[in-house]
Amino acid sequence: MMLRTLLVSAFALCVASEARADLRLCNMTQSRIGIALGYRDAQGWVSEGWWNLKASECEVVLRGPLAARFYYIYAQDYERGGEWAGAHVMCTRDKEFTIRGSDNCLARGYERNGFFEVDTGEQKNWTIQLTDQGRSAAPPRP
Repeated sequence: MMLRTLLVSAFALCVASEARADLRLCNMTQSRIGIALGYRDAQGWVSEGWWNLKASECEVVLRGPLAARFYYIYAQDYERGGEWAGAHVMCTRDKEFTIRGSDNCLARGYERNGFFEVDTGEQKNWTIQLTDQGRSAAPPRP
């Protein structure tokens, strides 16, 4: 539980208008980062990416009231290395993607990455803040 708290600082935004309900990601670091999103819809698991966010930038990744309680995030720090990751394995690829299904990633020609879970508490509007404290260290260079 403590690790999840360190991985992401997330909070629901109190917005008077239902039309403003969205899932929003904020890069609270000083680096440019790439973000992938995973979620379950009526047809099963979906992973999508990449949203490239500059330092201190936010972006809406899903517009409208949230349909699920849980969303999954994987992110990479492009400038300093490291990542925000977790235990929920989903498929990704180097270029922009939308991938249905989370199994057999390698056999289907995709990469596998661990996404961390975000519990929105069934709120209709949520913001996820990625911070330096949640980023794992970059592997040592040879």
